[in-house]
Amino acid sequence: MLKKRTISSIILILIVVATVFVDWLCGLVITVFIIAGLYEFFSMLEKKGVSIYKYFGIGMGSVIPLSILFKFELTKSWELLFVVLALLFLILMQFRRRQNSGAIVDISTTIFGIIYVAWFLSFLIKIRYLAGGIGLFTAVLFITKLGDIGAYLVGSRFGKTPLIPRISPKKSLEGASGGLIFSFLGALASKPFVGLSTLNLIFIGVFLGILGQLGDLSESLMKRDCQIKDSGSLIPGIGGVLDLVDSLLFTAPAFYFYMSIILK
Repeated sequence: MLKKRTISSIILILIVVATVFVDWLCGLVITVFIIAGLYEFFSMLEKKGVSIYKYFGIGMGSVIPLSILFKFELTKSWELLFVVLALLFLILMQFRRRQNSGAIVDISTTIFGIIYVAWFLSFLIKIRYLAGGIGLFTAVLFITKLGDIGAYLVGSRFGKTPLIPRISPKKSLEGASGGLIFSFLGALASKPFVGLSTLNLIFIGVFLGILGQLGDLSESLMKRDCQIKDSGSLIPGIGGVLDLVDSLLFTAPAFYFYMSIILK
């Protein structure tokens, strides 16, 4: 498993290095990951027995990153307007069904998937399009994924105290502490990429370290609810796309808004 995880990680790093310097190509790769993540998310719900609008959700969710990629924005809050329109379409589609049972669950879970996967992960594209976007994009990936690595290495070697066994039996308090320390060190090491003060980097390291682990736990909670181990099997040694990006789903939006304020 460790060998497969290592090989997959190296390939993913090479993909990042090969695309990060071309903004539209980087955005396109992220869009592909978003589409794959949406497919996995809605497939998980299908296994649970929820009658979601799978392909409608994937199609509508894909528009969010594509609108950012092609700089198509009707308003400054285009994504929120789009989510409202998606909700209206879902309600209209629900009118065509012969039964009313499950309507709230079907509609709300489809909208949740669009927001949770498509909107949250699309902030990576927004980060890449900021001034100094290459460095900022590299920094948020480095800090977040280093936290994942730290939690895995420390947890597998020293983990004894369960963190939240009801959600993820293998996650430990020692692993969580290790992940937080690695994120903190990753933020300090990212200074050449972002050019921020040490105080700002300390805050970013701790803040993203916590959010990254919350993102990981939130996906574990959903998988536990759907009674599956991995969101998919696309990435050997890691699982699915959602298993790869779960921590970024929370750190990317937070990092974008923080840097948007700092860069003003």
